Amino acid sequence: MKTFNTNSPFLYITAGCVILFVLSQSVYFLVRSVRRAKKIGMNMSTVRKIVGSTALFTLAPAFSILLGVVTLSQFLGLPLPWIRLSVIGAITYELPAATSTANALNVSLSEMIVDPKIYAAIAWVMTLGILPSIVCTPLLIKKIQKGVVKIQTKDAKWGEIFMTSLFMGMISAFSGMVFSHVREGVKGLLPIAVLAVSALVMIICGLLVKKAKIAWLENYALPFSMLLSMCFAAVAAPFFGV
Repeated sequence: MKTFNTNSPFLYITAGCVILFVLSQSVYFLVRSVRRAKKIGMNMSTVRKIVGSTALFTLAPAFSILLGVVTLSQFLGLPLPWIRLSVIGAITYELPAATSTANALNVSLSEMIVDPKIYAAIAWVMTLGILPSIVCTPLLIKKIQKGVVKIQTKDAKWGEIFMTSLFMGMISAFSGMVFSHVREGVKGLLPIAVLAVSALVMIICGLLVKKAKIAWLENYALPFSMLLSMCFAAVAAPFFGV
């Protein structure tokens, strides 16, 4: 079996080129926006506040992305997760996609992938699986929004039930991975325990935001829940026989 380096310089150069292209787009539109603001007579202090608050707001999802990159890099190296999660993608999709592909190929993701064919298969699934959302969203989003608004206007209660059902359907799809190993005994209960800890942290953060009026915590609830649940998984793994 041929082996290769998932952290090879070629992959780093490829990832760097992609990230540089995305950053250049951001800088381009930022410059164009500031110039437009000056042209229409906007107060520059207001523009600076908007830019600063926006930059600060991006820190919250950045923590989640960083945790996702660290998680995936343990068995896929750094370049591929770096591209996937920093451009378009989320750990809630990338990790299940990689895990499902590895399971289909009878491979464990407990260690670094060294087979280039398996690595390529995982990369293709992670990449191609997300393309429909890129292509279909600009084509269908207006029709979908009109349909949702029509349902909510016709019957507000049914519209609320409809939206809740969509959300629960999405959650159920991801929950399948959590409960898929429940028959394996104590070892299979670890994902459920991690899910419970993550949910508990989110509930606590929600209560602090609503009851204690800690507004800034709303943007960092997700990173906190991910970080604390990952710490719990690392500490509790030996007790679950993992």
